[in-house]
Amino acid sequence: MNEFRKKTKIVATIGPASESKEVLINMFKAGVNVIRVNFSHAEEEVVERWVHLVREINKEYNLNVALLADLQGPKLRVGIVKEGTIVSPGDIITFTNEQIEGDSRRVYMSYPQFAKDVKVGEKILLDDGKLIFEVLETNLINEVTARVIQGGPLKSKKGVNLPNTKISLPALTEKDIKDALTAIKYDFDWLALSFVRNVQDVQDLKELIQKNSNHKIPIIAKIEKPEAIQNIQDIVNIVDGIMVARGDLGIEIPMEKVPLIQKKLVAMCKIACKPVIIATQMMESMIDGLTPTRAEVNDVANSVLDGADAVMLSGETSIGKYPVEVIKNMSKIINNVEDDHHIKVPAHDPKPLSDRYVTDMICFNAAKMVEQVNAKAIVTLTQSGYTAFQISSYRPLADIIVYTSNKRVINMLSLLWGVKAFHYEGLKSTDETVVEVNKDIVDKKYANPGDFVINLNAMPSFGNGLTNTLRLTKISQ
Repeated sequence: MNEFRKKTKIVATIGPASESKEVLINMFKAGVNVIRVNFSHAEEEVVERWVHLVREINKEYNLNVALLADLQGPKLRVGIVKEGTIVSPGDIITFTNEQIEGDSRRVYMSYPQFAKDVKVGEKILLDDGKLIFEVLETNLINEVTARVIQGGPLKSKKGVNLPNTKISLPALTEKDIKDALTAIKYDFDWLALSFVRNVQDVQDLKELIQKNSNHKIPIIAKIEKPEAIQNIQDIVNIVDGIMVARGDLGIEIPMEKVPLIQKKLVAMCKIACKPVIIATQMMESMIDGLTPTRAEVNDVANSVLDGADAVMLSGETSIGKYPVEVIKNMSKIINNVEDDHHIKVPAHDPKPLSDRYVTDMICFNAAKMVEQVNAKAIVTLTQSGYTAFQISSYRPLADIIVYTSNKRVINMLSLLWGVKAFHYEGLKSTDETVVEVNKDIVDKKYANPGDFVINLNAMPSFGNGLTNTLRLTKISQ
């Protein structure tokens, strides 16, 4: 159905601009692989409607577009402010937990522990960093006095960032717990946790899922806090994937550091065999315009060249005027650059002491063999999706075709670079299975007679299920 057979995946945020069935179908045709539901702006009845719609289209068109639940996290905001309020450098303003209508002298802060957590000299950033304040004094109870460093319009309900402050609010707020239970109820394929700072933040969500779900829901950690960068290796080790959330990250740390951090995080995820999403302001000019800027085109292309599994759209598809056109443009950019030789994969040979060393080594060598024989596809059977994660991390220049009887895995794998997953209930011998799946990939036009494909299997086929066999096959004429 997709107009583009690309390997890099597109995550699109659903919203008022894209919630009609016709628009979603056209977005899926244009290249969407994952629909993101932003729980900052969606109540349960809306979520239910969106989930039903995506799954209805998947069924009608034989697709496997995944659903990603993005939890809001501890988002701090100011309250209602009088229209036309301006603050100027040098002005003194008080942040209070008293729910007042704000002005240039006093404003409500939504975070109850704010006065206890901030310290004199720390910075307060408002409205994506457009306004900057410096803390002068705190009464440690309910008020913080600050000086305006960078002024401008002070608007209602704008987000607050505290780049120097260690806030005591947990990453998983009461709202997030409620929203996570909703995501579990509607069987989302992925859960994204905002403002992750350390391993415990992720562990809290894992425990919530384990207590309330009969199966594992993979977790994506959104990297947007300085503490997350400090603890990044431990976080990557415990999660199932990460999102480089460059909006808040570029406010919380100096913006000039974000490009290299992005490259570092992509490399770390490839070594860990886990997917990474690049997010925020990728094609923002297309919220109102039909054409992206050249800088945005380069940003998308460079994210693909960095080796990201997926690139994400937010306002462009949720509230923008051209949700289908932005997907088409992004797909064209991806298709044009994703097979370029500049994409490098950091060395990550299988570890001999790992529990799945045999499977890891099979996947490693399958990816290497692609270039040696110009194989068109690596074809693997899986129950958990493990082999798909491994193979994808090596970025082979071949399609990664996955067959599984586990229907949950099919949609989940839609996020991974290069992976196409299909349902398969075969209970035949290894030889018969290889013949069947190879015929199917020819029927689906992933390979033609005369092409080489690489088949990965467990042998015996009814054994422990661990992939231990690599077979090079030439498709018969």
